[in-house]
Amino acid sequence: MAKQEDVFKKVISHAKEYGFIFPSSEIYDGLSAIYDYGQNGAELKNNIKQYWWKAMVQLNENIVGIDSAIFMHPTIWKASGHVDAFNDPLIDNKDSNKRFRADVLIEEYCAKIEDKENKEIEKAAKRFGDAFDKAEFEATNPRVLEYRAKRAAILTRMAKSLENEDLADVKALIEELEIADPDTGSKNWTEVRQFNLMFGTKLGASADTATDLYLRPETAQVIFVNYLNVQKTSRHKLPFGIAQIGKAFRNEIVARQFIFRMREFEQMEMQYFVAPGTELEFYEKWKQTRLKWHLALGLGEDNYRFHDHEKLAHYANAAADIEFNFPFGFKELEGIHSRTDFDLKAHEAHSGRKLQYFDPERNENYVPYVVETSVGLDRLFLALFSTCLKDEVLEDGSERTVLSLPPALAPVKAAILPLMKKDGLAEYAETIFNDLKYDFNLFYEEKDAIGKRYRRQDAIGTPLCITIDHDSLVDNTVTIRDRDTMKQERVPVADLRRIIDEKTSFRNLLSKI
Repeated sequence: MAKQEDVFKKVISHAKEYGFIFPSSEIYDGLSAIYDYGQNGAELKNNIKQYWWKAMVQLNENIVGIDSAIFMHPTIWKASGHVDAFNDPLIDNKDSNKRFRADVLIEEYCAKIEDKENKEIEKAAKRFGDAFDKAEFEATNPRVLEYRAKRAAILTRMAKSLENEDLADVKALIEELEIADPDTGSKNWTEVRQFNLMFGTKLGASADTATDLYLRPETAQVIFVNYLNVQKTSRHKLPFGIAQIGKAFRNEIVARQFIFRMREFEQMEMQYFVAPGTELEFYEKWKQTRLKWHLALGLGEDNYRFHDHEKLAHYANAAADIEFNFPFGFKELEGIHSRTDFDLKAHEAHSGRKLQYFDPERNENYVPYVVETSVGLDRLFLALFSTCLKDEVLEDGSERTVLSLPPALAPVKAAILPLMKKDGLAEYAETIFNDLKYDFNLFYEEKDAIGKRYRRQDAIGTPLCITIDHDSLVDNTVTIRDRDTMKQERVPVADLRRIIDEKTSFRNLLSKI
């Protein structure tokens, strides 16, 4: 655990030092769980958005994108169930005065049981070597079976209690498991109570006549209320999807772990409208499609796993998370839900408008079913950043810190580095920079030794460094250095645009999906 915390501290420190993420309002001592993206962070974030948008909208003829307003009619949130039921179970520790999500405390307890289970499997794998049959061991080993049964019983009980709003039993479960405040070890808990997650605001000229509004807690509902507009104007037949990248706001009980959980965050979400009876087929399809999208980033297959929901939301008949192995353990990265026809029917009832689709093949009108994929942009940023940040020991014994981002997502695609400022090298380098800047985001630097400049570019994840020396003035060639291999080669200036494009194109990622 201590090692994981050290890794996480290094991630946070590096993010700030190199202009990726800053605490919001830092000169005023910051604002809890709010962060700003710096110059390199903004570029990386925009590149992640592009990758998602291209994969969803550009590669799929039957998916279109929208960009909607944050403020929405308040009845939308009544219809969706958010006003009455968008709550998390809150529990306070009386000694530490800290707040926690009761369900997260229980889930973290179960995660520790799962860790014990995995250690048993790892020990057996080392003991038996090549002869180890993992499936048979998991199915027969008494300790593994005991751990799994205990974990399943706890999660099933929690899910049932939350579904029945039996908060007293949730507290009883915490007490029976002897769960303590992770920071202080105190087991002195308050009662569990519901905590509404929506931020309220006002729209109007004066307080007494103003309309109550909410900052949207999710982006899905605006897709649902625009479903018919999009379908009619795009003339798509079912199945078709609507994608959106947008901000959402939640008054979180616990907003910790850097940008993993914030009160203001971005979602990349797609709602896929399908005929009733086909939703589970598309649900399984999108689970695999989305996993492939993540795997294309090259962060390691072992860092991903599916987690099927024990407790389904009121609108869903199937739900799963793609979890990622963050520095603080496996946590949700993306959710895939089969939302049935709950949302569209609810908006029909509250608006009085028909939201049906005429299916020419079935010759009938019906309210479509929906399959949802939703990935947290900030969480994905953290997954990429924390996994790609590495310390390497080189052959000569020296060390470097490198951010080995997929080149297509790197904030800066290439650095233009004149060996020195004099002898016309800077002027020639500027000519190259000005020629390439229309196609790529570049960085120009002429200060310090070339080795120090290489290290700085490694630290922000720049895939290629281009060095201009005295020979460049004679033969119009430059030295190009690869971030990952550190291999250097001499190439003609005329080939630079092609080389950079081949290295950093989104095609390299999209072709793997």
